[in-house]
Formats: sequence, C-alpha cells, structure tokens
Amino acid sequence: MHRRKFLSMLGIAGVATAAAPMASQAASTQSFSGHPDAYGVLHDSTLCIGCRKCEAGCAEVNNLPKPEKPFDDLTVLDQKRRTDFKTFTVVNKYKVNVDGKDKDVFRKQQCNHCQEPACASACFVKAFTKNSDGSVTYSPSWCVGCRYCMIACPFYVPTYDYGNVWNPLVYKCTMCHPRIQEGKRPGCVDACPKGALVFGKRKDLVRLAHERINSKPGQYVDYVYGEKEMGGTNWLYIAGVPAQDLGMPQLGATSAPELTSGALGAVAMVAGMWPVLLGGAYAITKRKEKVAAQEQKEAVNAAVEQAEAEAGDKLNAALQKAAKEKDAAVAKEAKKIKELEDKLAALEAKNAPAEADTGADKPEGDA
Repeated sequence: MHRRKFLSMLGIAGVATAAAPMASQAASTQSFSGHPDAYGVLHDSTLCIGCRKCEAGCAEVNNLPKPEKPFDDLTVLDQKRRTDFKTFTVVNKYKVNVDGKDKDVFRKQQCNHCQEPACASACFVKAFTKNSDGSVTYSPSWCVGCRYCMIACPFYVPTYDYGNVWNPLVYKCTMCHPRIQEGKRPGCVDACPKGALVFGKRKDLVRLAHERINSKPGQYVDYVYGEKEMGGTNWLYIAGVPAQDLGMPQLGATSAPELTSGALGAVAMVAGMWPVLLGGAYAITKRKEKVAAQEQKEAVNAAVEQAEAEAGDKLNAALQKAAKEKDAAVAKEAKKIKELEDKLAALEAKNAPAEADTGADKPEGDA
C-alpha cells in the first residue's frame, strides 16, 4: 500500500479515537516489567578512556561509512556529538570538577533500548519492535516517515536521513540484534579495550552494578542510571560523578507510553491530522473497552466536522496572510521602480544641455 493512501485511510481512525481521551489515558498507564532473560550492556564510565574504539567496532559490524575524521582522531571529543544516520554510537567528553580539580570523564551514547520504548509507543504502524533479547529494532518497510519516534524519545536517539529523497529512513543502534541472535556480543562491547562495557542478562548487570558501587563507594556515585528511568532501560550506566554531569537527562520512573501519549497529544494541529492520528492510533491498539458502534460513528462524524472546520479556518487565515504579504511586496517593489525611474529622468534632464553643447548637430562644413 502506498504511504499516502495508508495515511488518508488511517486519518479518519485517528480523529475517531481522539474523541475518546479517557480510553487513551487508561491505556497509557499499563506497565511492562521487561523480558526476564533480556540482555543489556553496563557502561562503567570510570573505566572509559574515550578511545573511540567502540565507535569503530560499531561501524565495522553495522557496515557504516567511515567518518570524516578517523576513529583515532580524538580531537572530535572537544565538541559534543550525537548519533546520526551514519553513526549509531558516539563517545563524548565532559569536564567535571572532582575534588576541586577539572577532570575529563567520558560517556558512550547510543540507543538505551528502553524496556517500554517511547519510539515503539509513538509509532502507530509498529515499525519499532521490543524484542525478547532486550533490543529495540526498526523495520523500514513499515515506516511512513512521520518521525514521531524522534519526538518521543527522551534520549534523542532516532535520527533521519534527510538527504535521501527517494527512501528516507530512521536510523539507530540495534544493540547488534543479529549478533545477539547468533550468540555473539555487540560490536562495541567486543571492541572496548578497558572493559568499560559489560554485556549480559540485564538482571545480572543490575546486580553487578550495585556490587561495584558497594565495593568501592569512594569511586562511584551510588546510582545506577537506567535501572528505573522511563520504566527501565537495557543499557545501564554507573559513574564516579552524577549522571547529569555526563549529559544524561533527569527522568522519572514513569513508563514511556504514558508520557508519550500526553506529550504528543498536545502538539498543535499544524500538520493536518498527524497529532490526532497518532493519539487515535495509539488508543486503538491499547484500549480494552469496546466502544458501541453507534457512539463511535457519531464521535467520528463530530470530530471530522470539527477538524475540517478548524483546518478550513487555518487555511483561509494563511491565504489571507499570504495575499497581504504579496500585496505589500508588490507595492514595495513598485515604489522602488518608481524611485529608480524618477532618478533616471532627473539624470537625463541634467545631461540634456551638455549634449546640446557638444556640437554633434552642427553641419559638416562648420566642423
């Protein structure tokens, strides 16, 4: 099915379910404790030296293009970076004051593979999948390019290939899902020379993180980032400085679907029916209560009429504004042309006597 046809069909469903906010809100409070045998990665920032070998390992196993600067060029660490469609993981350097002295501390950034991923809850076509092995993967064949996954993600991970006109897609780390299925570790973990990345069952990694903190209380901050954030993530962090000093957002334990439903539902309706489409599609997939057929039909008709009226008002306002701006621009240009004509006329009038005195019109005999 073509994307435009799909969106036009699903738009009506979006308006319908947007008329049932209570059902959507109830669905968004459901929680998911995670797959019991899911894998994850523990990043120990105290062991990370910022060598970027994890970046090189990631690029190799995922067949990503070479960066503009080679992986052994550490000058890139002087500026904060984020992942993009050609880079699934980056290492950033942070200047942190430790015991009165500035110290360089490093953190690896990639998809955190949430147990309840916001990208998946925001995607109404289910292009994102939370797998039983803990990874969150993306299916490009389902994607319609709405990019709501980018808006929903609290870690700013999914990226978009804006340069690909024919088939732009979303890109992000997959925790090397194909390698995990083969019994291998993620490429970044294999490439780390200092053991700053530990791969294993998430439940074991949580226990290991607390054991390290308890065994060396002076070396670590007593906190495991990702244990509870957004309902928990499969990528965990421990460090010798607070998480916010390493650029990690301060998030509560509320699950992502609950937060995404409210946040995206408040987006202004400036792009047609996309916000109501998203909220409606989410409610359709999650709600338990069935709405009576007649009530649903009446809600759809009312919502469609209201949406069409609002869209018409916005279109008329935009057309009127554009017409005024056009008239103003034309008047401005006309004024400039008139001023130029006046200047030319004045210049011609000034030069006319001089031309008459040149003797250009005298008979040849006089010359």
